[in-house]
Amino acid sequence: MKGNILILDDNKSVLTALEMLIQTEFDQVFTLSNPNVLLATLQKHRIDVVLLDMNFKAGINTGNEGIFWLHQIQKHDPTIVVVMITAFGDVELAVKAVKEGAFDFILKPWDNRKLISTLHAAMKLRKSQLDNTALAKTSQTLKQVLAPPFQEFIGQSEPIKKVLAIVKKVAATDANIFITGENGTGKELIAREIHQHSLRKNEIMLSVDMGAISETLFESELFGHTKGAFTDAKEERTGKFEAAHKGSLFLDEIGNLPLSLQAKLLSVLQNRSIIKLGSNKPIPVDIRLITATNKDLRAMISEGLFREDLLYRINTITIELPPLRERGEDVLLLAEYYLEKYATKYNKAGIKLSRKAAQKLLKHQWPGNVRELQHSIEKAVILADSTVLHEESFALHTPGKSTASQLPHKTIEEMEKEMIRLALEKENGNMSAVAKTLGISRPTLYKKLKSLEK
Repeated sequence: MKGNILILDDNKSVLTALEMLIQTEFDQVFTLSNPNVLLATLQKHRIDVVLLDMNFKAGINTGNEGIFWLHQIQKHDPTIVVVMITAFGDVELAVKAVKEGAFDFILKPWDNRKLISTLHAAMKLRKSQLDNTALAKTSQTLKQVLAPPFQEFIGQSEPIKKVLAIVKKVAATDANIFITGENGTGKELIAREIHQHSLRKNEIMLSVDMGAISETLFESELFGHTKGAFTDAKEERTGKFEAAHKGSLFLDEIGNLPLSLQAKLLSVLQNRSIIKLGSNKPIPVDIRLITATNKDLRAMISEGLFREDLLYRINTITIELPPLRERGEDVLLLAEYYLEKYATKYNKAGIKLSRKAAQKLLKHQWPGNVRELQHSIEKAVILADSTVLHEESFALHTPGKSTASQLPHKTIEEMEKEMIRLALEKENGNMSAVAKTLGISRPTLYKKLKSLEK
């Protein structure tokens, strides 16, 4: 056993005897006969275990001195393990000290083997407490690293004020939240707003993009697996539910969850426990569930693609995000935010919008919502030759209304093939991104590609 021990006793002969007995058991043995220099010694040296006498003043055997110094040690470092030394007649006082936080007590005269055994146990406890403290610090650091910087939701329009009012009401509860809205409206930002104002804000929030996970990996991703659970399971994996324990879990694009896994998700929400692939042992999980989709789950229920009982379970509270075209002046607030962000990023300080450019942004319908606005601002800043962004700085695409005579002379199959080709080019072959762009799942994308190859 290694570590440092401090022996505190007003009897110098006791100090000498104890030092000789245990000097080979520790890296360093410190001895003190005066308790008044105890705290200075603790500050100067790393001490793991303290062997502390109960009484110091001659003729006074109340044990209050020992308990007082026990409390001082605990205030300085609660992980230091304290073992009390007391006379046989003061057992009751020693028991009181244990109730106050001492690890154990040794009676004078002591049994050498029992004393060393007790100190070994005390050192094991100290190591365990240090490991737990280090683990807690590592865990907190990881949470901070994994969590992106909190970005407050930007908007002052009436529709957004209504959304934020709901967020404020529900954030402090553990109710399951279901967020709906078009692509690019900021569903994940609202999820993070909820988490940031919840009682779980100091814990982790994990996000899972259900549209970017292949169907075969859904269960492993969400619930984890044991080593050997399937061919490529070379080691045990922790799923997102277990990893988010005590925190929040955001499942984006919940409409992409296969029916087979919808039943398992429902079971997890009801039982508050998960079972890893390859195991039959339930693992309790305590998470706040937030889900989102841009799909019409009611229509999917009618088509037999989504479980009605799961929808009832996940949408205790529904928050519907308005599209950007319904948010009025919020367009300019967001534009200014992204203008400042990208001006800093690309070293173009002082860049601003002209009045006509601002009017153009306000009039645009923003089919891609906030995400489209963000990309438009970034592109304009990158290409800007002056500190003013003009109307022509923004090449905004406005989908026109097609009349029968304007319809393209192509079959639906040809148009679908063309859309997939364009999406593949745009996303550089990233199948997850292509599926998300087209608003379909990856398995559906693969099926369409296979059928189009015929």
